[in-house]
Amino acid sequence: MNQLPSIRNFYAGKVFPAEQVAGCRNTEQYFPTRLIKNGNSPLVLSKSTHTIDNISFKSNSEEIDLFDYVSRNRIAGLMVVKNSQVVFENYEYGNRPDTRWMSMSMAKSISASLVGAAIKDGYIDSLDDYLTKYIPRLCGGSYADVTVRQLLLMSSGVHWNEDHTDPTSNRTDVLNLQISQQPGSILDYVSKLPKVAEAGTRWNYSTGETHVVGELLKAATNKWLAEYLAEKIWIPQGMESDASWWLESKDGLEIAGSGINATLSDYARFGLFIQNRGIINGIEVLPSNWISMASGPTKIASKTEPYGYMWWTVPDPQGEYSTGAFSARGIFGQRIYVNPVTKLVVVILAARSKPLGDQGVIDNDFFNAVDSLLITN
Repeated sequence: MNQLPSIRNFYAGKVFPAEQVAGCRNTEQYFPTRLIKNGNSPLVLSKSTHTIDNISFKSNSEEIDLFDYVSRNRIAGLMVVKNSQVVFENYEYGNRPDTRWMSMSMAKSISASLVGAAIKDGYIDSLDDYLTKYIPRLCGGSYADVTVRQLLLMSSGVHWNEDHTDPTSNRTDVLNLQISQQPGSILDYVSKLPKVAEAGTRWNYSTGETHVVGELLKAATNKWLAEYLAEKIWIPQGMESDASWWLESKDGLEIAGSGINATLSDYARFGLFIQNRGIINGIEVLPSNWISMASGPTKIASKTEPYGYMWWTVPDPQGEYSTGAFSARGIFGQRIYVNPVTKLVVVILAARSKPLGDQGVIDNDFFNAVDSLLITN
C-alpha cells in the first residue's frame, strides 16, 4: 500500500496520484472516528436492464463519452441508480464494493439532513430559532444573532475563507485545530470570527458553519451525530456496511462538515433516501417540505444562490434551475446527485488532483446527460 501523505499536503492537493488514492481510501487513519452502525437488513439494489455505456454528451464544447468522463475526472467509483435499480457500477484504482471512501463535504448535506430529522423529532422547535437557544456558548459571539435556517443556508454574515490551498485561510486554521484534537477548540475559533454582514443578507460557503451544525445537533438531541445518523437513516434505510465519522477529539464531537467514510453503494442508498423525500418504509424521517427547501435555489437578500440547506442546486443544460435536481459535493470530486422527479441517483467517488476547479469534464454536464439518456430509454 502507498504511504499516506500528510493530511496538510493531502488537503492542499500537493500529492501524487497514488498517494492521493491512498489518502482517499484510508482517511480513517488520519483522525479518531466513531462508528456509524448498519442494520441487519440491507436494502437490495437490483440490476436494471438499462445501460449508459453508449452515453455521449458535450462538455466545454468537446464530445465526451463514458470512458472520457471516468478517466479524465479520476473517478474511483461510479454508481447510477434509476428507479431504485442499478444501471451502472464501476470501480477503479483498486477499489471494491466494500471499500470505504471519504465523503469530504458530502458530509455537510448529511449533517444538514439530520437537522431536518431533529426538527421532525421535536428536538429542534423551529428553523427560525436562534442558535443560542441550543448552544448558550454562542451568546456574545458572531453567531449570537444567527438562526438555524441562516446557519443551514450559510448566510450567517460571519467572515470565512474556504481556500484549502491557502495556508492562512480559515479552512486551514480549522484543519490545524482538528489536527490538535482539542475538544471545543473549533467552536471557540468560529464563534470569535468577525461579523462582516447582517445575518441572512449574504451567502458565503463556510465549513465553519457546518461545525456549528454539529454542535447544534449534539446539544439538541444529546446524541452523537454518528449515533443519530445510524438511528434515523443508516439502519432504517438498510445500509449494507458500517461507516465511520471523523472526530474533533478522541471520544469527542464529529466533524460535521467532512470525514464520513462509507461505501459507494451506501452513499447511493443515502441518495435514495433523499430522492424519496426522507421517507423510509412509509415513515417520514424529515419534515414533509424539507427536500423542497433543502434543494434550493434560495434567494438571499436580492441574489438567488444555487444552494439550499447544504445541498447544491444543479442547473439544466441552459443554466436554469428547472429540473428539480441537486447534489451533495465534496472536494476532490465526491458527488451525490439526486433528481426526485426522474428518480435518478448518481454517486461519484474520485481522487482528483486539487480540492476545487480540477474537473476535466464538468460533472453537471454528465448528470444532465445521464438524466436525458435514461428518460429517452
